[in-house]
Amino acid sequence: MLFSKGTKQLNPNNPTISHMETQTGQWQEIGDDKALFLRCYQMMTSNVLVAVDHHEFNDPIWVSTLLDRFADYYFIALRAYEDDPASAPTVWQVAHNAAKDPKISAMQKLLLGVNAHINYDLVLTLVDMLEAEWDDHTEDVRNGRYTDHCHINKIIGDTIDAVQDEVLEPAMPIMDVIDKLLGPIDERIIVHLISQWREKVWQNATCLLEMDNPQEKSHFINQIEQDALQTGSLICNK
Repeated sequence: MLFSKGTKQLNPNNPTISHMETQTGQWQEIGDDKALFLRCYQMMTSNVLVAVDHHEFNDPIWVSTLLDRFADYYFIALRAYEDDPASAPTVWQVAHNAAKDPKISAMQKLLLGVNAHINYDLVLTLVDMLEAEWDDHTEDVRNGRYTDHCHINKIIGDTIDAVQDEVLEPAMPIMDVIDKLLGPIDERIIVHLISQWREKVWQNATCLLEMDNPQEKSHFINQIEQDALQTGSLICNK
């Protein structure tokens, strides 16, 4: 795999990556399991930035801006949780509360963060990025945005093996046994799951972009969060 042995960051001074590294390091020093998701997120973001530098996207500037806006949602929700947990989006309350629960596995903690950030934050991020241009762009431009969105699925897939090696196995040694027994099967299951989530995210974002009624939009966003909470319950076997 292209990125299977860690990240190949070509943007060492990228402020988003620096912020992630600093926060992850602080959490790792005190044994805070919020670091599990953020370390994974940092690896994914670094590898997307590598792909941007390699001109793999139709619109690399749009993708870079998308990454920054996406990270904003994560850190804004984190600050809200740290100031007053009840003020954070409910789906993030679930993920961050789970990070403190020793009965919840490292894999579950990681997936709860992925669920919150993809199934909730990414919908809102895409709407932010597409709203101003949606009515003006041709179908070809819209398709180009979607193609760039889908290309990130491949990068995520190429990063999963490294996440397992560098993030999950140190926290959950049984993962090394599972990896040896199942080979690439376990990674393919996770990649398929995340790809399905991201496809639904694109559909939800485009539905929001077609809505004119603010109340209808608000209701739909609430439903998106409820769906993410239901997925979180499944991850926690509740």
